[in-house]
Amino acid sequence: MSGHNKWASIKHKKAATDAKKGKVFTRIIREIVIAVKEGGSQIENNARLRKAIDDAKEANMPQDNIKKAIQRGSGEIPGAIYEELSYEGYGPAGVALIVEATTDNKNRTASDIRKIFSSHNGNLGESGCVNWIFDKKGYITVEKSAVKEDEIMNLAIEAGSDDFKSDIDSDIYEIIVPPADLEKMKKIIKDKNIPISSAEISMIPQTYIKLEGDNAKSMLKLMDALEEHDDVKNVYANFDISQQDMEKMNI
Repeated sequence: MSGHNKWASIKHKKAATDAKKGKVFTRIIREIVIAVKEGGSQIENNARLRKAIDDAKEANMPQDNIKKAIQRGSGEIPGAIYEELSYEGYGPAGVALIVEATTDNKNRTASDIRKIFSSHNGNLGESGCVNWIFDKKGYITVEKSAVKEDEIMNLAIEAGSDDFKSDIDSDIYEIIVPPADLEKMKKIIKDKNIPISSAEISMIPQTYIKLEGDNAKSMLKLMDALEEHDDVKNVYANFDISQQDMEKMNI
């Protein structure tokens, strides 16, 4: 889990900056629109919509924005028609990547993603070329400063988690659960008044490729470029970079 852990830590530190840029609002609005189109506007019957609205509230999105996004999804008011796309490819040293995007123009997005890959020592592959390397899991992170390790670890194990990680060079705990158990695990943790940093359905790598030097720098630049794109929702990769190299790059 180390590669995933390090990128999760980096993303956590970037979250405040991204929010200031307005990117978080844009992505949440698209997620709400799609969630409503897929499962309807009743929150109690739509887990995906419930998660998107929770994210909106955590990002301090105005209630009016949430309401309008729901109305767009239900067709009450006009708006762009979004579709979800997934791209697979390779980064430096053969690192596997999955890019999830939400777009109203798939030709534009595909062209942009291909250009980003080629500009950072990577290449876009065919559908299914790397998907087999990843497992879909529920993924929860908790700040180490919020709770003692024994307490959160025992809680996760007793609740039936698949895995628990506490890397020495990370400031977060990671809890891995079957996708169907994500909401249940979140409730168990919240009921203990333990704040959750993030909770999502994620793609967890089965194996990792260790990177260093120029390959490590190129990989992180590729990840940054992909996540900076307005249409990109999630990026998953199976790289591992040592803490020493991360410190050299001031990350």
